[in-house]
Order: sequence, then structure tokens, then C-alpha cells
Amino acid sequence: MTHADEDDVPEWSTQVVATVAAEVRRRRKELDMSAQEVADACEEIGYPIPRNVIANMESGRRTNLPLTEVMVLAKALHTNPISLIIPVGRIDEYQALPLRDPVPAWRALSWFTGEEDSLDSDWSLRLFRMHHDALDSAQDAAYQSNYYRHHGSTAPNPERRARALRSAEHFEQLATEDHDTLRRIRAQMRSEGLHLPLLAPGLEFIDEHPHDLNAPEENED
Repeated sequence: MTHADEDDVPEWSTQVVATVAAEVRRRRKELDMSAQEVADACEEIGYPIPRNVIANMESGRRTNLPLTEVMVLAKALHTNPISLIIPVGRIDEYQALPLRDPVPAWRALSWFTGEEDSLDSDWSLRLFRMHHDALDSAQDAAYQSNYYRHHGSTAPNPERRARALRSAEHFEQLATEDHDTLRRIRAQMRSEGLHLPLLAPGLEFIDEHPHDLNAPEENED
């Protein structure tokens, strides 16, 4: 739903900055940091933000806030930029755009981060998320497989040894499936001209036999 009042535009801009400023102040207090200590941390990061600038922002005297400063302040305060911009859990609603009604904070954050998945341009984000999940799953499966292989080799009796080896084989199968998933995702990324994310050490073999998107899928029947 939209607002008809165009005067909402500067008010919206001010409110966005005020939300960040309030969260910067809350987080600074939570960490028991002074404005000067935050300024010092920003300087150490390589992007100085003077103490008076931080104080003026927190007090509302400063009504503009570049994205670069939000990123640096987030690092200085050991948090994420999105947590300063849309502090989910600390606000109920958020006006994500001017001339629009406020929406639940989580919905606004999902749009901001691309989690909403409703736009065609979000496809590359989904691919990278799927890649991240498959990579995490493959690494966990490999860890579990090694764990059970080790316990199988040191088991005190045949029954426990057999049980551990069955578990190891189960996780090895899961890892193989994750590797295949990674090959498919990386093939899709290549076809769309995307920069491929790095593979974890030990998984370089996944790119040695890349998946062919034009190859027919095997019949599982």
C-alpha cells in the first residue's frame, strides 16, 4: 500500500538514519564502548569516523549516513550492517521505502537481503545460497564419515565395529550426493557467467569432472 503524501520522503529518509543511529547507540552501550572507542575502532579498520560525527548521529543532529559508514560501524561494533539498518527483534515494523506503509521487520529484511526470492534477479543469490548449503553439508558428512571410520577401527567388538562402519558408509553416500549437487550448481553458475565461489580444501576434484547441463539425467528406475 502506498502513501499519497510526498512529504513522507524526507521523513522516511530521516527515520532510516534514526533507526541506524538508535541501534548504533544501543549496541555501543551493550559493548560498554564510548563514542571515542568506536571512533578509534573505525580508524583501526581504515575508515575514520570521528567521535563528534558518531555523537551527532546518535543525537539526531546528523540526518545523513552513507552506506560506507554503516558498514564500518557494523564492523567496529562486532555486528552485521543489516542488523544496524533493520534491527529485527528490536522493532516491530519497518518502512522499507518512501510512500509505502510499514511492513513487519522480518519481511523488510528479507527483501533487503534477497531472502524473499520473488525477483528474477534473485536467482544468482539462490544459487550461491544453495552452493553454500551443499558445501556445508558435504564437509559435515565428510567429518562424520571420518569420525565413524575411526571409531570402527578402534571398536572393542565386531558388533560395534560393524555399526560404526555402516554409519560411515551412510555419511559417505551423503557426501557423494552433496558433491553431485555442487557439480550441478557450479555448472549452472558457469552457464550464467557467474564467478564461482572457492571450494574447501580437499574438494577441488569437484571441478575436475564438471557436470554437463546438456547431459541427460540418469534414469533411477
